[in-house]
Amino acid sequence: MKRFTLSSVCGMAGFCWLAVLMGLTAPGAVAQDRRGHPAESKNMELAGMSDLQGRPAYQPVIHRQGSRWVAYVGLHVGTALNPFTGKTEGNGTMVVDVTDPRRPRNLAHIPGFHDNPEKESQAQMARVCDIAGGTYLLRAAGNNSQHDLWNVTDPSRPQFVTVIVDGLKDTHKNWWECDTGIAYLPSFDPKWRNRITKIYDLSDPAHPKFIRDFALVGQEAGATVEPIPPVIHSPISYNGRLYMAYGTSNHGIIQILDREELLQGDPAPTTQNLLAPQLGRLDMPPYWGGHTAYPMLNVPIPGWQGQSQGAVKDILVVASETVRNECEGPKHPLFFFDISDPATPFPISNFQVPESSGDFCGRGGRFGVHSVQESFSPIYHKKMIFVAYFNAGVRAVDIRDPFHPVETGFFIPATTERTRPFCTGEGAQRRCKTAVQTNNVEVDDRGYIYTADRAGTGLHILQLTGAAREVANRP
Repeated sequence: MKRFTLSSVCGMAGFCWLAVLMGLTAPGAVAQDRRGHPAESKNMELAGMSDLQGRPAYQPVIHRQGSRWVAYVGLHVGTALNPFTGKTEGNGTMVVDVTDPRRPRNLAHIPGFHDNPEKESQAQMARVCDIAGGTYLLRAAGNNSQHDLWNVTDPSRPQFVTVIVDGLKDTHKNWWECDTGIAYLPSFDPKWRNRITKIYDLSDPAHPKFIRDFALVGQEAGATVEPIPPVIHSPISYNGRLYMAYGTSNHGIIQILDREELLQGDPAPTTQNLLAPQLGRLDMPPYWGGHTAYPMLNVPIPGWQGQSQGAVKDILVVASETVRNECEGPKHPLFFFDISDPATPFPISNFQVPESSGDFCGRGGRFGVHSVQESFSPIYHKKMIFVAYFNAGVRAVDIRDPFHPVETGFFIPATTERTRPFCTGEGAQRRCKTAVQTNNVEVDDRGYIYTADRAGTGLHILQLTGAAREVANRP
């Protein structure tokens, strides 16, 4: 395990971030851990970082715009000073130029509420497409109340376009097909019993067209199914199918849909119509959920190439999100499913980080899986997957044999003066500890890895070294 010194971090990042500082005091905290943590790594190194104005981050999306590479980072709830405007703004989306990953530059902050920039808000989810002659940002915005669109053709000067739909609650992780303009928007609509997927055509961003709502049977108004089926967390559209993850951290359901049937089928919310697009479904145990369902199709299986069947398989990677601090709850692994026959998904393996490898339960905050990257960059697709593991940082996993996933590297960022503490317990038992919380991870087509920190430490830009780099198809 490699531990960076302060001087080595300063040298790699191009500027200096103090790696060991006291944590912030949380209101009501009885016991406060004030120890910082230096960066830790294996076969990964820090290229650079952005502080994101100290705003806690959820999701980074990396987009190539001409000769530039730009990161759009969805943010958790809160407010902070925006130096570009001199005003306090509700958290929304940070726009960061990462063309030179060693010197990332904050370009803009788009508040979560377009009509009240000082209102505490969030815009956790972000998708970006080149469409209709420009570059557009799709967000689940406000305070989980709406989905909106911004023109970011000039990423330094984002321009508001429209609210796609508002009057919602509990919006969540969307998906946008850049080639067709079809968007899948998880939302709680009062006309339904739970968070469902609203589908829109955004090929003309200024004039969104509603297509249909979709949900599990039992979520429609008037249904009597109890308990109400779990909420949709995130859809992924790929190669003519939708991979739907429900439940997030418990009572998970994974659903595989036929895209054409979903978009062209009868939208009336009857049992028959809701089941029509379904190609397959898997119900998970009550203690595990569906956060992300990431497909890898036509994967050649090592050691199976001489077999008459099964030499090539379709695989689905499923993340179940850890939601409790300091291991106060079930352990949440990363799961691998054989979906070669989509009607009968079947688990074949899992990946976990041993707690004892870093005393992670005692560090504070969450320890466990949150998510995986969602791009299909040929550098990594079907070779390596990156897992956001909260206080265990990001883990690089060799998945060329999905029956035997093997960790090849990791990076746990250093805490800084901006890293917020996380608390657990009540009254005299309440304690707060300062730890990085790597929330989501993404990659770009150059091979850089981007991690966003829930604790406010910033956006970290990483690159592989050593044996991990040899696994990837890096130029």
